[in-house]
Amino acid sequence: MKDKLTDANFPRTADNRVYHLGLRPGEIANRIVTVGSPSRALTIATHFDEEPKKFRLVSERGFQTITGRYKGVPVSVISIGMGAPNMDFFVREARESIAGDMVIIRLGSCGSLNYTSAPVGTVVVPKACVSITRNVDFDFGSSNDEHIEEKAYRISRPVSDDLQLHQLIVSSLEKARALEDESKIVGDLVNASADSFYSSQGRLTSFPDHNAHLVEELLQQIDNLGTLEMETHHLYHLAKCWNNRPNQAFTDPNLDHTGPPLTTGPVRPVTLTSSPSGVTSDNAPIPATIMDSKIHVSAAQIVFAARTSADRDFITPERVQAIEEWGGKGVLEALIAYHVPIERLHPEKGSVWSMQNV
Repeated sequence: MKDKLTDANFPRTADNRVYHLGLRPGEIANRIVTVGSPSRALTIATHFDEEPKKFRLVSERGFQTITGRYKGVPVSVISIGMGAPNMDFFVREARESIAGDMVIIRLGSCGSLNYTSAPVGTVVVPKACVSITRNVDFDFGSSNDEHIEEKAYRISRPVSDDLQLHQLIVSSLEKARALEDESKIVGDLVNASADSFYSSQGRLTSFPDHNAHLVEELLQQIDNLGTLEMETHHLYHLAKCWNNRPNQAFTDPNLDHTGPPLTTGPVRPVTLTSSPSGVTSDNAPIPATIMDSKIHVSAAQIVFAARTSADRDFITPERVQAIEEWGGKGVLEALIAYHVPIERLHPEKGSVWSMQNV
């Protein structure tokens, strides 16, 4: 890192690019599909309109953003990789780059803890999520769990998604599903998001993780638990935090988050498709966030593995491709069906989705 950071609290380049996503205002729409896999993002983007041409950017940190229009409505798809930390980068930096409301749908993968309700190939729209975190204060060197009062893993309270968006996703997926596809679409299950793929999901490795009975305990403690993955709880949680934030966040100067660029720092995004002319100028001001702006979130998760079945079966690549195709179209339909008043949208002028740039 050769460039001096003038403020490490929220790094941003001189042309208003956020530090990890590499985006600046006008390159990300209010309606967003977020995925883990870069290839899934490309699949979803094939449904975008031909005009305006798709804007595509890959940051040095590996976040990929594709922005355009779907049936005339500005949308973005962003691949973020895996885990809650990457979800945190995405939600926070996207929030700082968009004026107005945000509507976010995660299209991801998960494991099933209820193979009768959600067999492999099911698309689950979780109504709520809990978080599972490894308790680093636990004595993992101990050989006997029975004499340890403290738990090795902590389970949070559930947090819900946006009910209207949830219902739109379920209905849109049902309409988008191919006639010959027998995949189930389930909308009444709870999801658990773990802070790791192995220990906090009850997978047994050579590490002394004290997790042999974790899945069993989860099923006993959480009603309607059906799936397990690593990102969705953090998405739901951050949306809840934003929507319930105190009003002082907009009056206390110490909490100002719409100020001038903070750094000329090291973000050098790679633009794979040239930006349309007229996109936000290098020194354009950061748009002010609407005081009562909201973040509306939900998710659709493809069951890749049946964790509790006798065969522990796993999805085939061909089935993944098929579900991603119609599932991607389904979440886009839900995204544009969710009403956001025009006055609560990011300005179109100078954006990559502006028809004036065509």
